[in-house]
Amino acid sequence: MENEVIFDGAVDAAIDITAEVCPMTYVRTRLALERLSVGQVLAVRLKGAEPAENVPRTALEQGHDVLAIDHAPDGTTLIVLRRGE
Repeated sequence: MENEVIFDGAVDAAIDITAEVCPMTYVRTRLALERLSVGQVLAVRLKGAEPAENVPRTALEQGHDVLAIDHAPDGTTLIVLRRGE
């Protein structure tokens, strides 16, 4: 997930997991996705290189869409996901 794509659409839910570390970063993301309906959009703000790589990869493996990844200068990353079936 090296390509940075800025997302300018609406999101249905957002979580800030900057205080979490792997593997809890994806556990929190998965729980948030499960609360959404298929097709809804979740914004996830996290911190660190490992979660920034693992969260989108695992989301794709589980059938979700990665709509955007935006790396901020402060070391956080915003990942926008669409819940799959």
